[in-house]
Amino acid sequence: MSNDNNLITSGFNTRAVRVGHPHTPEGEHSEPIFSTSSFVFESAAQAAARFSGDEPGNIYSRFTNPTVRNFEQRLASLEGGERGVATSSGMAAILATCLGLLKTGDHVVSSRAIFGTTVLLFNNYLGKLGIETSFVPLTDLSAWEKAIRPETKILFLETPSNPLAEVADISALSELAQSKNCLLVVDNCFCTPALQRPLELGADIIIHSATKYLDGQGRCVGGAIVGSEEIVGKDVYGFLRTCGPTMSPFNAWVFLKGLETLKLRMDAHSANALALANWLQGQSAVKQVNYTGLESHPQHALANKQQSAHGGVLSFEVNGGQEAAWKVIDATSFLSITANLGDAKSTITHPATTTHGRLTPEEKAIAGITDGLIRVAVGLEEIDDIKADLEKGINGLKI
Repeated sequence: MSNDNNLITSGFNTRAVRVGHPHTPEGEHSEPIFSTSSFVFESAAQAAARFSGDEPGNIYSRFTNPTVRNFEQRLASLEGGERGVATSSGMAAILATCLGLLKTGDHVVSSRAIFGTTVLLFNNYLGKLGIETSFVPLTDLSAWEKAIRPETKILFLETPSNPLAEVADISALSELAQSKNCLLVVDNCFCTPALQRPLELGADIIIHSATKYLDGQGRCVGGAIVGSEEIVGKDVYGFLRTCGPTMSPFNAWVFLKGLETLKLRMDAHSANALALANWLQGQSAVKQVNYTGLESHPQHALANKQQSAHGGVLSFEVNGGQEAAWKVIDATSFLSITANLGDAKSTITHPATTTHGRLTPEEKAIAGITDGLIRVAVGLEEIDDIKADLEKGINGLKI
């Protein structure tokens, strides 16, 4: 039987393979999928004790399932957190965090450089509940401080940002959050715990779209929240238990398999992305390349300090606006034209008309989403093949 206590101080890859799997009496080697909606009790008294919380154990798969719990425990171990809560999607993870911790009259300060749908969630839906959000530049610490009010409860950010790869100083924001009695919530989707562990830098809560790199092959949709037992294990889990944005056991099993190879994949994605970013910088039709691994990146030194590598996502701007960007995208033959990322297959998209397409022109301008911007999530194909696929469209642009 697996003993997670013996794995606490083990290396990252060991925990990624081993944590959270108590073997059943069947003696299985691979983690089982508990595909069941409910669980049977030995007696009426045991059922009552489970429902009251006096006895731990499975009740109903909306909020207690062994396969989902296995994923939660393993991810929490990799992030260095006490408790994980799995959700049906990355957006559900953000929603569960906000509605589990906030009430009418509370205030959020968020980076402007976040996923477009998250902006809409904050403005259109939390706003309906009387929870206001102020948006600030990700890298401007003074702007964060000025935006905080007495009713501010959460500081929210993604780092590196999507798609411009800006980097926040997590430690500095943590000190600010603590001084103002706020919680620092960091979306760690792009780096994953294989490359960056925000809890060690002072963050309170980690958000994941497990759909991306935690899976790694674009197979399932899911999300996760990691933090303390007190905050995530009570308030956030309480929201999930009652409101039910639940991860399925099958998806949890897929994500478990993804975690086993997470470090290997993230290192490979990072190596390919850095090679592609350096190559793109030498293309005359490319106006700007955004990737934290480049020495020309304004937060390169900070990224080196809080990340072990730079991840697989980069963006670049071509001269000629949307027409030129679409020409480059449409000229590719094997890069997948999709807004998803974190896949073994390289993906390419036009943020201004996809991931950030529902933002107003003013919101796009503030976020730096130009018509000529292209985002590539660099996969695990041979780097020379990725370059050659992009080169066809880039060479066709008028300089």
